[in-house]
Amino acid sequence: MSKKEKRVGQENRKGWFKAFKKLLVGRYKEPEFIYLGEKFGNGGIIISNHEGTDAPLSLELYCDKPIRMWGASEMNSGLIQLYKYQTKVYYHEKKHWNLFLARLFCLIASLLTNLFYKGLNLISTYRDARFAKTIKESIAAIRNGENIVIFPEDSTKGYLDELEGFHPGFIMLAEFCKRRGIDVPIYVTYFKRKELKYVIDKPVMYSELTKKGESREEIIKRLLDRCNELGKMSFESNITEDNASQEKMEQSIC
Repeated sequence: MSKKEKRVGQENRKGWFKAFKKLLVGRYKEPEFIYLGEKFGNGGIIISNHEGTDAPLSLELYCDKPIRMWGASEMNSGLIQLYKYQTKVYYHEKKHWNLFLARLFCLIASLLTNLFYKGLNLISTYRDARFAKTIKESIAAIRNGENIVIFPEDSTKGYLDELEGFHPGFIMLAEFCKRRGIDVPIYVTYFKRKELKYVIDKPVMYSELTKKGESREEIIKRLLDRCNELGKMSFESNITEDNASQEKMEQSIC
């Protein structure tokens, strides 16, 4: 990735935050981005598995296009709300830490995380009528050429290698974009943490996903299955098999 390409992806970040991120490069090494189709463009929706902090930070540190991430409103609501969210939801429920240890750890971790989230310029998501604000801010970002990054996996049981479900927010965003005359490309991606590879599928336009007349739930299931397929691909010995899987997916979409 060239220095010029890296700068493009950093245009919507403040100077102090760019400097802060340099401290994280040693902890989060640059993954190999494997594109099965076109590279990231502008004004699309990127959906990915979460893998704790690894997938979000890999994109934030190394993506060569401007991005805005969705994040739970608690992550964007000040230090106290963040502390409660991180201890109970993130570390205890999703990562299965002991609750006492999570509370102790977050006395320091939440201070740093709060600073990081401010610099990240997250788009807050809500589970009530305020979700309209999420949609409005996201559409404005897409019109501005930014890609919206969403981690839609159902992580009730934690972050699993094989995802069990997707929340529908990303499809709802695509639907609202279409109503406003924007046909967004959707990139299905999967971060293989152990192999340090980020697999990016060929983008599919939202209009292509809907032309068969399938329900929202059916489309979501199809993209979920594809995400899991990306996670099972091997790029060392089964390239032919992976290409066949890609062709199969393209035929099912079109």
